Amino acid sequence: MRKATGLRDKSGGVIMTKKIGFIGLGNMGGPMAVNLMKAGHDVLGFDLSEGALAAFEDAGGACAKSVPEIAAACDVIVTMLPAGAHVRKVYMDEGGIFENAKPGTLMIDSSTIDVDSARAVAAAATEQDMLMVDAPVSGGVGGATAGTLTFMVGGPAAAYEQARPYLDIMGKTIVHAGDSGTGQAAKICNNMVLGISMIAVSEAFVLAERLGLDAQKLFDISSTASGQCWALTSYCPVPGPLPSSPANRDYQPGFAAAMMLKDLKLAQEAASTSGASTPLGAEASALYNMFCNSGGGALDFSAIVKYLRGS
Repeated sequence: MRKATGLRDKSGGVIMTKKIGFIGLGNMGGPMAVNLMKAGHDVLGFDLSEGALAAFEDAGGACAKSVPEIAAACDVIVTMLPAGAHVRKVYMDEGGIFENAKPGTLMIDSSTIDVDSARAVAAAATEQDMLMVDAPVSGGVGGATAGTLTFMVGGPAAAYEQARPYLDIMGKTIVHAGDSGTGQAAKICNNMVLGISMIAVSEAFVLAERLGLDAQKLFDISSTASGQCWALTSYCPVPGPLPSSPANRDYQPGFAAAMMLKDLKLAQEAASTSGASTPLGAEASALYNMFCNSGGGALDFSAIVKYLRGS
């Protein structure tokens, strides 16, 4: 593993030498950390899972023994954690990042969490004279591995500009959504659209089956007509029309139904606190909740078609 000397980002700009800490080396975080390392950065990883640590070491990474070790040693810290409570704990609790990091440290939180937690942690970072962005991702494990993720970034312009070269390594599309918390807002709004549209597309295919309409014929028509949408043309929920979709791999997840349910619940929490009316979002959340409770949580979210079909 070589250290970052004279590195350049995707646009040809020079990236200053930094030591990067990466906390959360799971299905998404692991490949993201490896891509930073492959770009030449000195990456120090940490995870509570021994398996995740071993996988990162097998890829050539170095592992820390604790969060304080990461915080004290690194100039840039990236986190990819399950929920807002975990993010608050890792950053704000005793023995956490803020207590041990140097002033001026750049924080990039790529977890998908509630907007209130994102803003609370960002405010605490400002109080500690540190820079922070919330930068949740879209693109699944495939995008994390290929370095083609979409990052939705919230935070001050200065923090965004410092984070951009590292996000460019891990992603293909980087959008500054606005102030702290807006990255999370963009993520949950986008995934609410996705969850609703996948249910609509799945209902259409179930209805077509009952009416004797061939799935390929429906795909050929709707994919070029007013029913066209990403859930249909890029992630078709039935086998056959789109060979690359999880439907052709027994719904092995690119994005698990349990993760879709998490995001839909976050959207409903945000709708409740903000007073927004999201009746279709509420219904999508209820349907995915029933699907997950029936044993479908580990399947791809497009497998909701199986639940609607009753199979």
